[in-house]
Amino acid sequence: MSTAQHLGPLPTHGRFDYLPITRRVPYRWPGGAGLAVYIGFNLEHFVFGQGLGATIGPASPQPDVLNFAWREYGNRVGAWRCLELFDQLALPVGALINTALYDHCPELVAAFVRRGDELIGHGYSNSMRQSELNESEEYLLLAACRERIIKESGTAPVGWLSPWVSESGLTPDLLAETGYRYTLNWCHDDQPIVMHTRSGQRLWSIPYPQEVNDIPMIIGRQMEGKAFAELIIDHFEEMLQQARRQPLVMGVALHPYLVGQPHRLRHLRVALEHITKARDAGHIWLTTPGAICAHAEVSS
Repeated sequence: MSTAQHLGPLPTHGRFDYLPITRRVPYRWPGGAGLAVYIGFNLEHFVFGQGLGATIGPASPQPDVLNFAWREYGNRVGAWRCLELFDQLALPVGALINTALYDHCPELVAAFVRRGDELIGHGYSNSMRQSELNESEEYLLLAACRERIIKESGTAPVGWLSPWVSESGLTPDLLAETGYRYTLNWCHDDQPIVMHTRSGQRLWSIPYPQEVNDIPMIIGRQMEGKAFAELIIDHFEEMLQQARRQPLVMGVALHPYLVGQPHRLRHLRVALEHITKARDAGHIWLTTPGAICAHAEVSS
């Protein structure tokens, strides 16, 4: 008997069972649409002089002014230019916010609240990883971010994306126990999926993109803005065709210090105009992750 025959199943997360996309219960999105599309707009703040952060050039000894200032451009300029574009296209947004923004630039968060956009918890700062916290520290982070959003913006967030999509083994359990209804951390499917938690409370996993996402594409693969915009359109057109048969979700993940740069915003404008034309023709549901979660809850 070979060694391989003695080996059992691999350890698993236990959060959901395997079910291929070809064997799902059919339903439709509002208006009979097959494809739900949302923008996940990441509003982030970073500690000056320490911690994590994307870089445009080689990291320098702290304080790394070059890379900190490049990221801060997103809050001072890029996000506002993107807001102008969102307004022009009447485009709803899921705003993923670090709650440190309430101390740093509260008027930026307030601008999204005025638009009626969904606020989604995204940690306190993107200078740290959630997976490094112990259980009590992580519970406190999730609860404190939720309470800060309620206090400052008057709305309770129902969704969460961890900074750097960083989880502990207990994150889904703690999200359900602190009042969140969905997570964007998992990128394993094109449909909303229910995750198991230790309390028995349902936590939805709403698809969040790691390909249609400017961080891995522009920073990781060093795509130019035009190529990233073409990627968005190609992904959209293929998913629109696939969604004739079953409901699907397409997210577009954006960071204002990247796509808010004028040379990239020019191309992003083309991609978003392409998507909104399909919305205006009644071919898609252009929405937010929270609305997708709410519809999935009543359709499942």
